[in-house]
Amino acid sequence: MNIKFSKRSDTIQASEIRELLKLIGASDIISFGGGLPAEEIFPVEEMKVICDEILSEYGGKSMQYAPSEGYDKLRKIIVEIMREKGINADLDNILIISGSQQGLDLTAKAFIDEGDTIICESPTYLSAINAFKPFFPSFEEICIDNEGLIPEDLEERLKNNKNVKFLYTIPDFQNPTGVTLSLERRKKIIELASKYNILIVEDNPYSELNFTGQYLPSLKSLDTEERVIFLSTFSKTVCPGFRIGWVCASKEIIQRYVLFRQGSDLHTNIFSQMQIAKLFEKYDVKANIKKNIEICKSRRDTMLNTIKAEFPKEVKYTEPKGGFFLWVTLPAYMDSEELLKSALKNGVAFISGEAFFPNGGHKNTLRLNYSSINEEKIRKGIKILSNVIKENML
Repeated sequence: MNIKFSKRSDTIQASEIRELLKLIGASDIISFGGGLPAEEIFPVEEMKVICDEILSEYGGKSMQYAPSEGYDKLRKIIVEIMREKGINADLDNILIISGSQQGLDLTAKAFIDEGDTIICESPTYLSAINAFKPFFPSFEEICIDNEGLIPEDLEERLKNNKNVKFLYTIPDFQNPTGVTLSLERRKKIIELASKYNILIVEDNPYSELNFTGQYLPSLKSLDTEERVIFLSTFSKTVCPGFRIGWVCASKEIIQRYVLFRQGSDLHTNIFSQMQIAKLFEKYDVKANIKKNIEICKSRRDTMLNTIKAEFPKEVKYTEPKGGFFLWVTLPAYMDSEELLKSALKNGVAFISGEAFFPNGGHKNTLRLNYSSINEEKIRKGIKILSNVIKENML
């Protein structure tokens, strides 16, 4: 049979991370490839109690269809989370979604027409690229340094491109680099969005996982014109398997997102929403986040210290102050995909860097994750990776 797929389906590619996870799932490979939280922080015992209480209190209602906008008790909790971040929101500004990845999909459906320009950091989150590409935009990549996205580069692109729909950015502990956008640049980016009349999609899954205790204001909290669409999730602070995230945006945007999501999944899993809400009502979630920070910071420190001791001096890397990832830049002549083949043979995995650039290139880069691996395996894996790098250098 000659199956006639849509033009859009031809743009879809498998996630390199998901494919790598399948490859190593049943093996003893030390994987720096995924973005998995530490399982030690998952509230397993609490959920045993919570599930029983939900079923006893709500019975069949906890298994029923639910409003597309989300479970009101959880939406109210999210409103308070937003207010703690300096964001003035009410229920009409909050949409609960099936992980923040769904927020990227809804953003693409609501805003991208074929030929539109999307501006993003270079590199950027590869699953955002995968969410946007089926709608046939062009991508403008903005250079970043240790203070994040460079506003001067952004303005130059905005001056020369009148068809920009939005800027997509991860300002806190960016995936994949771990870099954080400085306060001065946050303010400048908000100014540029107003000057050139564009939206900003602020992807904010990692800001709670701050190793320094010095929190910067979100772009959404600096926004006075409702230009910022804020995406976040409980995947990094509670657990990812429940697939509970949210959008905070203007009422007009939320209403449009609701219409699009009704055409796909109707609503987010109501039982999982009730579980998250009950967790916040009964337990100290902030204490668990603090534990998460301690685990991630210890593992980040172990990875950085081992890299500093083992990697050749020609290899550069970021030093994140939070989140899950750091970014490695190899000598220009090296190809991280070829390096990965050698690393896998020696029992180590990572994600090649080219996948994080919507327009390709930058083959001499790679991403390392430290959040889900204990210190002993981190030391062992980095030493193996260092030897593989040295063997492949000229």
